[in-house]
Amino acid sequence: MKRRLQAVSIAIAAIAMSAMPVEAGPDQITIGVLNDQSGPYADTTGKGSVIAAQMAIDDFGGTVLGKPVKLLSSDHQNKVDIATATTRKWLDVDKVDLIVDVPNSGILLALQEIVRNKSGILIAAGGGTSRFTAEACSPYGFMWVYDSYALANSMGQAVTQSGGKSWFFLPVDYAWGEQLSVDLTAAITASGGKVVGSVKTPLNTSDFSSFLLQAQASKADVVALLNAGQDTITSVKQANEFGIPQTQRLATGLFYLTDAHAVGLQLAQGLIVSDGYYWDRTPETRAWAEQFKKRHNKMPSSPQMGVYSAVLHYLKSVAAAGTDDRNAVADKIRELPVRDPMVPDGRVRVDGTMLHDILLLQVKKPSESKGEWDLFNVLSATPGEIAFRPIDRSPCPLISKRG
Repeated sequence: MKRRLQAVSIAIAAIAMSAMPVEAGPDQITIGVLNDQSGPYADTTGKGSVIAAQMAIDDFGGTVLGKPVKLLSSDHQNKVDIATATTRKWLDVDKVDLIVDVPNSGILLALQEIVRNKSGILIAAGGGTSRFTAEACSPYGFMWVYDSYALANSMGQAVTQSGGKSWFFLPVDYAWGEQLSVDLTAAITASGGKVVGSVKTPLNTSDFSSFLLQAQASKADVVALLNAGQDTITSVKQANEFGIPQTQRLATGLFYLTDAHAVGLQLAQGLIVSDGYYWDRTPETRAWAEQFKKRHNKMPSSPQMGVYSAVLHYLKSVAAAGTDDRNAVADKIRELPVRDPMVPDGRVRVDGTMLHDILLLQVKKPSESKGEWDLFNVLSATPGEIAFRPIDRSPCPLISKRG
C-alpha cells in the first residue's frame, strides 16, 4: 500500500510539473516583438516588424555565443494592461532578453519602468516620445528610429521658415500627441512662428470632422495632425473632404510609407513630413527592402526597418560582450558603432538615443511616382547630432552619472 501511494504521488507530481509553464533556459537568447497587430498601427509595425526581426536573426546566423535565437511576438492592442502583463510574463517566465518595437508611447513609457526594475533590454522602433530618453531614460532603454523632438525639430523649422507662421494642432490624446505638441511648439517658436490653437483627438477614431472644422475656422497657416497610423490616414482623407489643403497647409507628426500608400498620392501629394528611414534612399536600403517585400508583399515602413537594425545591433552587442548579461550587453550597445543597410554610421549616446540622420520627406505628385511604393522625395537629411535634443540640454539622469 505504501509503495502504491508513493507511485500515485510521483504520478501526480509529474502531471503537475507538466502543466507548469516551461521557462526558457540559459541555453537560448529570446527576443520579443511587442506591437499593434490589429489596430491603427498594424500596417506600420505589426507582422511586418516580426518579419524584420526574423530577417535580422537569419542574417546574423540564427545563433549567438553558441545559443539559438528564439523569436516571440504579441499584440498589445494599444492597451497598457495587456502590454504590461505580456511584458511581465515574457521577463519572468519566458526569460526574454530583448523587447523591441512597441508603438504607442504611453505603453512604451510603462514598459520602460518594468524593464528597468526587472530584467532584459527594451529598444523602441515604433514608439517615439522624447521623454523615453529624457527624464524617463534607463540604462536598458534605447530609441532607434526617431523621437518627437527630432521629428518636430526637423519638420517644424522647415515648414515655419517656408511661410507657415501660425499653427493649429490636432494631437492624439495620449503620450505621443502630448509630447509632440511640446516639442513642435518649441521648434515653431524658435523659428518665429506661433501656435494659435489645439484640440485633442481620441485614439483610433473614425470621425475627425468636429476637430478639423475647429482647425479650419482658426485660419491658421498650418493644420498639424499630431497622430500616427490609421488615425493619420483617416484625418488626412477627411481634411481633404473639407477642402483644408486648398486653403491651409497640412502637416503631420508622422506619415509613414504605408500611410501614403493607403491615402494615395492624389490626396497626400505635397505633404512634408519627417522620418527616420526611407526604403528608397540608398542602394543598400533598396536591396534590403526588396528582400523584405518578398516576405511581406509590401515595402517596409521606418519602424520595420528600425526593428531589423535594432535586433541586428543587439545580437552584435551580445557577441561582442561574450555574455547575455544585460549590463554588459547595454554597455556594448552604446560602445559599438551602428552599421547596417539602414544606418551606415550611427552611434548610441549615453541616454539611449541612437544618433542617425532624420529625413525631411515630401509626398510625391502622382506624375512623379515611378511605381506603387515610389511615394516620397527625400528633401534633406539632418545629421543626428543636430536633429536630436542636444545632450547638454537633456534631463536624463544617466548623463550626469557617467560624466
